[in-house]
Amino acid sequence: MNYSKTVYLAVSLTASILSSPWVHADDSLVTFKSMSPATALELAQATLASCSAQGYQVSVAVVDRMGIAQVMLRDRYAGPHTPDTARRKAWTAVSFRSDTLSLAKNTGSDSAQSGARHISGALLLGGGVPVMASGSIVGGVGVSGAPSGQADHSCAQKGVSAMVAKLELAD
Repeated sequence: MNYSKTVYLAVSLTASILSSPWVHADDSLVTFKSMSPATALELAQATLASCSAQGYQVSVAVVDRMGIAQVMLRDRYAGPHTPDTARRKAWTAVSFRSDTLSLAKNTGSDSAQSGARHISGALLLGGGVPVMASGSIVGGVGVSGAPSGQADHSCAQKGVSAMVAKLELAD
């Protein structure tokens, strides 16, 4: 292909992309909802309470929709590894847009998705749950320290369930 054909193709492609109906000036910025710090704290407290009610000493992390930590609570006797583990579970749930218990099951060594286990920062163990409001992810919660990933997951789900009405009314 000669130079003039290459330039013509590039200009034509650029023009067609810029004139397509899905590119508009108003698409230059996006808006989204995220939990307030007070709501993130309330979610962490509800999650910690659900774990404590079952006799589990855990850490709970709440991240915003971008995976950045908003709240970290550690129960008195939770292990020293649990704060970071909880944060990584919450980050993974937001990043993959799925709970980490399901991700753990779907990324085993014999699955086509097993490579996800090697993504830096991802922790594919039960206990991370995305937080939804009106069909959009607004954050994530992670729990670490219960006797199993299933127990961590259950605590996280109960904490989110305690907040559903408040999150849906926040629209």
